[in-house]
Amino acid sequence: MILDEETAQRRAAMRALLAKPLLTAEHDADAFVTVRRQLRYLREWLTRETGWRLQADPESARLFVTTPNTTDPTHPARGRSNEPFGRRRYVLLCLALAVLERADAQTTLGTLADQLLDVAAEPELTAAGVEFTMDNRAERSDLVAIVRTLLEWGVLAKVAGDEDAYLSASGDVLYDIQRPVLAALLTGNRGPSTVTAGSFEERLAELTAEPVPDTDDLRNQAMRRRLTRRLLLDPVVYYAELDPAERAYLLSQRQAITRRIHEATGLWPEMRAEGIAMVDPDDQLTDVRMPEQRTDGHVTLLVAEYLAARKEATVDELHEFVRRAAREHTAYWRKGVTDPGAEKQLLAVALEKLTALRLVDADSQRVFSLAAIGRFAIGEPTIRASEVLESR
Repeated sequence: MILDEETAQRRAAMRALLAKPLLTAEHDADAFVTVRRQLRYLREWLTRETGWRLQADPESARLFVTTPNTTDPTHPARGRSNEPFGRRRYVLLCLALAVLERADAQTTLGTLADQLLDVAAEPELTAAGVEFTMDNRAERSDLVAIVRTLLEWGVLAKVAGDEDAYLSASGDVLYDIQRPVLAALLTGNRGPSTVTAGSFEERLAELTAEPVPDTDDLRNQAMRRRLTRRLLLDPVVYYAELDPAERAYLLSQRQAITRRIHEATGLWPEMRAEGIAMVDPDDQLTDVRMPEQRTDGHVTLLVAEYLAARKEATVDELHEFVRRAAREHTAYWRKGVTDPGAEKQLLAVALEKLTALRLVDADSQRVFSLAAIGRFAIGEPTIRASEVLESR
């Protein structure tokens, strides 16, 4: 289908924001210009359909996305080498933002490190098990990973120096602090300092909690927005995971909701008895792609095909399957895949992707296939009668 220019521009702007909710004129020039041109339409659609706020100024555009699930660990922040952030990096990131909020217009990597050392030494943080001493290369690497994330987001702009030189203790780096971008990072519905809950999970829930509507119309509006958010953000929305009211509403309104999403984004709905997936034909609006090339991508695809043919499998069974696959494909996969124990790392990477894509659930002993993994099943080839006639 050929789109008119206005519709194409609106979709491009919406997709740019969904792919990267924080755009800056410096780092995302083309996408930022497209969003600025469509700002009125974007704000109206996002407010009506999702309740998300879109803030824009001459230098940045920020979509305040609220996650539908605060307990999902399958899409962590990642560093330059694609390694997932651990607890220390998340803590350092939050502390760095707090330090930068009180800093001057410029700072250096060394100054930031010294300030983080002071903050991390406060009794409340040490009592919580936070330890940051900069005594080893691993902690310096964590700090550099945080700074490079802030550079990618546009919170910092490099003026001079190189982080690798700092890692080897042979230099420092000077940065400008971009305060409008820094101020736009938090997406919670209330300030963190107003949260009084006890546990981390309770604090996170309180930080993202929304007002409870007091009329039927407002409750339906809130439900539609929640479901639209999930369809935009989650790889698959399974009916079994919704509460009864949400399930009934989505079943009755799925055609209208998915049509509006398609018109705005170009995503196509795949509706099955078990749920709905909004499929991206351009494969842009995802942080986990499948299938992928190279060894890990091929292993993931083979594991998906294996699990698509059965409801569940033990981890030991899957280890044996990967060992067999490694022997079969050793000429094409990277070196070392047939070494003892290599199958554990290969399977771990595959299950991480499949879990993030909502294709499987897994615990330490077993892996359970979810409905959407059926698309990777391999069936027996069939020859249609018309094809037989045409070949004669």
